[in-house]
Amino acid sequence: MTHTVNIYEAKTRLSALLADVESGGEVIIARAGRPVARLVAADQVSGRRTPGAWSGRIRVSDDFDTLPEEIAAAFEGH
Repeated sequence: MTHTVNIYEAKTRLSALLADVESGGEVIIARAGRPVARLVAADQVSGRRTPGAWSGRIRVSDDFDTLPEEIAAAFEGH
């Protein structure tokens, strides 16, 4: 179920809104009646990260951070 609350209500009822979201709901937070944010449940993280898990699966080119001269000049305003 989705419902909309204003910022003041979201601040004063945050615990209740989080309980709604945890049970599958969705909350739209609005400022002056205009939606500005959506509060939804976070995805469950399965397991812990394993450092180096992508080792050997990706390759970074030696020149990945080389900037072409014309782009560097554009950043400098030339």
